[in-house]
Amino acid sequence: MKITLLVVGKTEDKYLIEGIDKYLGRLKHYIGFNLLVIPDIKNTKNLTEAQQKTKEAELILKQISNPDMVVLLDERGKKYSSVSFSNYLNKQMIGSVQHLVFIIGGPYGFDESIYKRANGSMSLSDMTFSHQMVRLFFVEQLYRAFSILKGEPYHHE
Repeated sequence: MKITLLVVGKTEDKYLIEGIDKYLGRLKHYIGFNLLVIPDIKNTKNLTEAQQKTKEAELILKQISNPDMVVLLDERGKKYSSVSFSNYLNKQMIGSVQHLVFIIGGPYGFDESIYKRANGSMSLSDMTFSHQMVRLFFVEQLYRAFSILKGEPYHHE
């Protein structure tokens, strides 16, 4: 299985970039992982929120293939503990999912077309985080999940 984290807009803060890079380096020992950045939409001041989400959706959908399993990182999604998330990933691998794509939308979330395409959604918290911070939190949780599956001492319960 291969995992892609698809994000809208580049990560700007140095401390987030460093944290993301730290976990990307660790993840490569477990699974094929790709962080794919869709460039920010230009001239958003002239667009409504809905128009911006529609334009982002067009770019997101170009990056997804029909057989891909798509999971949105969305505040209304299913909540997992770290252990249950690792079990979810294991089930996808056992179930022969070839490509698991997690998507973090732009600042206004997802267009309805993305919700329709998705196979599911998950929430990292009841709290709202910036879409840039979620990137770091997600790659850390992904690393944690694989360390749990391998029985390594990173996670403590």
